[in-house]
Amino acid sequence: MADTTKNTIIRDFRSMSFYQIWIRSFADGNGDGIGDLIGVYDKLDYIKSLGVDGIWFSPLYPSPNADFGYDISDYYDIHPDYGDLDLFKKVLKGAHDRGLKILMDLVVNHTSDEHKWFLESKKSRDNAYSDYYIWKDPKIVKGKKCPPNNWDSLFEGKAWEYVPERDQYYLHIFARKQPDLNMDNPVVRQEVKKIMRFWLSMGVDGFREDVITFISKHPDLPDGNPFIPIANGMPFYKDGPKIQEYLREFRDVCLEYGALQIGEAPMTTVETALLYITGKERTLDMMFHFDHMMADCFLTEYIHRDFNLVKLKSAFSKWQTRLLGKGWNALYLENHDHPRIISRYGDEKNFWRESGTALAACYLFQQGTPFIYQGQEIGMTNISLSSIDKYIDVSSKNNYNNFHTNWPKAKRLKRIMDSSRDSSRTPMQWNSDKYAGFSSVKPWFYINHNYKTVNVEAEEKDPDSILNFYKKCLAIRKENKGLIYGRYFEHFHFSKKLYVYTRRYKNERYLIMISFSNIEEKIKVPKGYDLNEMELLISNYKDTDSIDFYANLRPYEVRVFKNK
Repeated sequence: MADTTKNTIIRDFRSMSFYQIWIRSFADGNGDGIGDLIGVYDKLDYIKSLGVDGIWFSPLYPSPNADFGYDISDYYDIHPDYGDLDLFKKVLKGAHDRGLKILMDLVVNHTSDEHKWFLESKKSRDNAYSDYYIWKDPKIVKGKKCPPNNWDSLFEGKAWEYVPERDQYYLHIFARKQPDLNMDNPVVRQEVKKIMRFWLSMGVDGFREDVITFISKHPDLPDGNPFIPIANGMPFYKDGPKIQEYLREFRDVCLEYGALQIGEAPMTTVETALLYITGKERTLDMMFHFDHMMADCFLTEYIHRDFNLVKLKSAFSKWQTRLLGKGWNALYLENHDHPRIISRYGDEKNFWRESGTALAACYLFQQGTPFIYQGQEIGMTNISLSSIDKYIDVSSKNNYNNFHTNWPKAKRLKRIMDSSRDSSRTPMQWNSDKYAGFSSVKPWFYINHNYKTVNVEAEEKDPDSILNFYKKCLAIRKENKGLIYGRYFEHFHFSKKLYVYTRRYKNERYLIMISFSNIEEKIKVPKGYDLNEMELLISNYKDTDSIDFYANLRPYEVRVFKNK
């Protein structure tokens, strides 16, 4: 049994909330234009002031940055751009001293093609690492070597890349520089458990496990449906035949340390999620799904649609009701993989503050553990760049160069602006100084032009800011058990302008009313609730005692009530 005395064991993650750091753009502490662990250490008090209970770090490991850290070349070190292991231990201690847990990103579906395992594996078919990855012989078609099947990569073209040294193809579900590990090889699984124990024994409190439901592939690797855009092949690598067996092995390691496990599961359903997160024998504690991120798109943000509030509510309510008493929700609206939420579901031009606070309330008071992504708490928005060459994200470039190529460049570029992951990766806006207080020198990537007004320093001074609204919401959640454990009920589902839901816990009753309209909307109160008998806990408008208080909700207005 492992020594768990170094770890602050997470006993009830349900009452917690977390702050996600994508370190390259968080805070530059050494003046080289790149975010780093020095910057994180300097901002620990800020993170604590938000009212969160922990930090989730996107990958900190050495990486060639083909996918900015999600292509790992060494699982046992820190990327030199960000610091070193001693500095990480300093941040870890500083966080623990403040009562903050630390979650690391565990990326084991694939590595970088510059990882030593792959460099050795591609040399021949008979070395110690030859079976660490998924290699297949070419398919011969009309005398020509072709990929083993017709699968598409989610990031770059087809899912297979030919290597002459082996006269074989390797599988890459994501970028070419992200070869998929062969998890059917028990030695590879031992490597994963060794990685986990390395960080857990250092004191890390758990993992967010990247695309973890992809690690077990169908043994026959059959052709997929070519008419499914991008996702061709997904039924044969998502929720594979041995996924639970492999996750149980990883779960046993985490149970030794009392560590938390959160799985990322693209394209998953509630029914599938329950197979992972239910009961004492669960293989994951929570799951990041994508359902509620599809309210303005189809399958991917690149296939854009108008925002649909009913679609958003349907996704929220489905997960709230079907997980009740069986599993626990991971609540989020932003992370490193999605564009900024105010630009998507809100109104950044006319009601930036109001819609930013409305979006905060719409998810923070649901049942689940909230996650807040850096910059979300101050209402950062999408960036608009003048050329595709200025974008860095591999998936954005792939979308621009391979889809709708008959469209005018301006229209294609607008689609990228709306969908690019780069919008969530612009430098954090700390103040109105040059470079937004992120760095003393020119940053590695472009800063959003609105940093003069949208920044931490300005919002800390404004009691009505988005930042202070997030703080108040998190404090209210902590003070009211019913907002953590209470049962969720949605009302007026087919309203295209209002999101109204209630929470009930023992004798506590809560009413959450949110407008998603840019004009005043008549208030709808669920049957059995009387506003005269309830206490207003929070609103995003000042004059809540005005004469029309019980008649109308103003644009993007929030009101949260509790029974007296």
